[in-house]
Amino acid sequence: MAAGSAIQIPSRLPLLLTHEGVLLPGSTMRTSVDSPRNMQLVRSRLLKGTSLRSTIIGVIPNTSDPTSDCDDLPSLHRIGTAALAVQVVGSNWPKPHYTLLVTGLCRFQILQLLKEKPYPVAEVEQLDRLEQFTNQHKSEEELGELSEQFYKYAVQILDAVRLEERFKMTIPLLVRQIEGLKLLQKTRKPKQDDDKRVVAIRPNRRINHVPSTTEDDEEEEDHDDVVMLEKKIRTSSMSEQALKVCLKEIKRLKKMPQSMPEYALTRNYLELMVELPWNKSTKDRLEIRAARILLDNDHYAMEKLKKRVLEYLAVRQLKNNLKGPILCFVGPPGVGKTSVGRSIAKTLGREFHRIALGGVCDQSDIRGHRRTYVGSMPGRIINGLKTVGVNNPVFLLDEVDKLGKSLQGDPAAALLEVLDPEQNHSFTDHYLNVAFDLSQVLFIATANTTATIPPALLDRMEIIQVPGYTQEEKIEIAHRHLIPKQLEQHGLTPQQIQIPQVTTLDIITRYTREAGVRSLDRKLGAICRAVAVKVAEGQHKETKPDRAEMGEGEDCKEHVTEDAKPESISDTADLALPPEMPILIDFHALKDILGPPMYEMEVSERLSQPGVAIGLAWTPLGGEIMFVEASRMDGEGQLTLTGQLGDVMKESAHLAISWLRSNAKRYQLTNASGSFDLLDNTDIHLHFPAGAVTKDGPSAGVTIVTCLASLFSGRLVCSDVAMTGEITLRGLVLPVGGIKDKVLAAHRAGLKRIIIPRRNEKDLEEIAVHVRQDLTFVMASCLDEVLNAAFDGGFAVKPRVERLNSKL
Repeated sequence: MAAGSAIQIPSRLPLLLTHEGVLLPGSTMRTSVDSPRNMQLVRSRLLKGTSLRSTIIGVIPNTSDPTSDCDDLPSLHRIGTAALAVQVVGSNWPKPHYTLLVTGLCRFQILQLLKEKPYPVAEVEQLDRLEQFTNQHKSEEELGELSEQFYKYAVQILDAVRLEERFKMTIPLLVRQIEGLKLLQKTRKPKQDDDKRVVAIRPNRRINHVPSTTEDDEEEEDHDDVVMLEKKIRTSSMSEQALKVCLKEIKRLKKMPQSMPEYALTRNYLELMVELPWNKSTKDRLEIRAARILLDNDHYAMEKLKKRVLEYLAVRQLKNNLKGPILCFVGPPGVGKTSVGRSIAKTLGREFHRIALGGVCDQSDIRGHRRTYVGSMPGRIINGLKTVGVNNPVFLLDEVDKLGKSLQGDPAAALLEVLDPEQNHSFTDHYLNVAFDLSQVLFIATANTTATIPPALLDRMEIIQVPGYTQEEKIEIAHRHLIPKQLEQHGLTPQQIQIPQVTTLDIITRYTREAGVRSLDRKLGAICRAVAVKVAEGQHKETKPDRAEMGEGEDCKEHVTEDAKPESISDTADLALPPEMPILIDFHALKDILGPPMYEMEVSERLSQPGVAIGLAWTPLGGEIMFVEASRMDGEGQLTLTGQLGDVMKESAHLAISWLRSNAKRYQLTNASGSFDLLDNTDIHLHFPAGAVTKDGPSAGVTIVTCLASLFSGRLVCSDVAMTGEITLRGLVLPVGGIKDKVLAAHRAGLKRIIIPRRNEKDLEEIAVHVRQDLTFVMASCLDEVLNAAFDGGFAVKPRVERLNSKL
């Protein structure tokens, strides 16, 4: 409303009774409406009205008890304030009510109450006019006791119609309030020196000079911290770009009030910039012989991997500014990929930091959040550098093949800059917004398979295959590392428990079937726990009880071999160990502790009838043997495939049956009715056991052909033969991958002969010599050679008769 304009209110006004305060002309008040009369007024007058006059109401202070439930209209105050309803907000919690924002216009006097229900309406007379608005002074603090007295004085002030009366009543109150605000303002001034005193105001008490308050001390400490932070920034070794940004931010920080949310964000940012190791690094230990000894002591086997680490050390010794390589260890779980990364850091004398990437689906985990977001923080790369405190650590990016993707971005794409030696010298985290040099960081990634790694990311890493262990390697690892570790964890000593190598072999072959050694480690832990129980019981025995008391039929007892029986109990009572020690773990003890064997050699039993062959498969968990079973029955020439097969394996099955049908006469293969058409009135069912496991790939082609040839010829496949290879429609055998893992799986299963594609012969060089000596390898380039090697005595082929037409 413009200055100098007059306000004319209607002669009839609905009355709003409020007990929350007194509304004065020119002021604004927010009041809650929950009584029936007031709510009916809001619904009928304010919510349904469309004209400006319908939003003008009369506000009357309610001097009666607001909690009274009486339906009668209370006595009304004679003077009220005409108000404009600016805002109406409704809510149902905790009960239905409205909240009004009203602005006082002018005073009025009630002449006559026209009606009481559903809401009061009165005939009123306007008492004053508001011709102009005065400047409103914003109160900075609460009014203390004056605010408590304000409500008492407000109703007398409301009755003062004449302007002179209002001035006389309000001026003393305003003068008192202004004096109080002046004194309060003096206490807020910053101190000029340490000896300055400030004034404290206490209501209804005299003014005293007191020392500095705790808040002032905290402000001074914060000011000193900012000065120290600026000093750290100027003395740090950060890059020129980073220093420029930090100095700009420290200037902004000095000008910010501490109550601003951005103050804490800016300070955290600057503290992170100071803590980052811009130019701090560790010196590498480049003694090749010592590094070789350390790697051999920490890890058995893994010759290819250790060779690559020693090559890096040798080149680093010749060239100091060598950029860190990006290595990726790919292999099944439990083969030591993560521990090798820790050993490399130990060999180099560098700090080690592991970043778990499994399940990460937000690129902000790699690049960080922008500081405009609430709760922003740097990415895992920068946070890891802050943790280790040097700029050349060994970073292990664990499970890089299990990265996800979501609406928040692709973390695998964010890793492209991190793992590119040509770009990571200027890696920019979104939180820092300045470049950081990652070229001296040695990145090591681990994965179970490369199939799920994006090609662009895979191209930036040097892949090093880490295959599974052989039985001999597992035995050595168990006795060099696993058993001593379990004994230490369970508080046992070699004088209390002995695990021979033959027992370890039984655990490997009968209780575990894995490429790594994690299950083996758990089984050894179970044995140590069982022995710990016996040791703890024996330490509480003062004398050995009679056998009658022990009982001859106890389930858990010590098992010893005849040539390693514990010595008899001596008469001396100073022995530290019970007379049963050491406890020797043999096969009978394994059965008592671990239960019956989980894996028995069932190969010969399953190959006791025609239509069964053994294939070799590769999985991210290592190599596995795979049985293929076939049966035939009368039908309409349909081929049924079961066992959760992928499309590629289904196509291999169709290729196999097509090749056999086209060569049935050569091999004298007939169906039940004696026809060379193998599907004539015959249905074939191919099943791959372990139906809960998804299977796919082309390497089962030769196995399916051998299985079907056994079915239609009625001959048994040799029980010690396993095979792998892709086939073509012309009967050729093509190379496949994962040869080493597949060969180790066949070796673990006790098989003796393995049929592989001839073009995979080069892959046998990666297999240990003692494994190759235990196995016989048959190289096949066509299916004729596969069938001849799979059956005892070969697979007879009817010679082809060439018909020569001679000219007469």
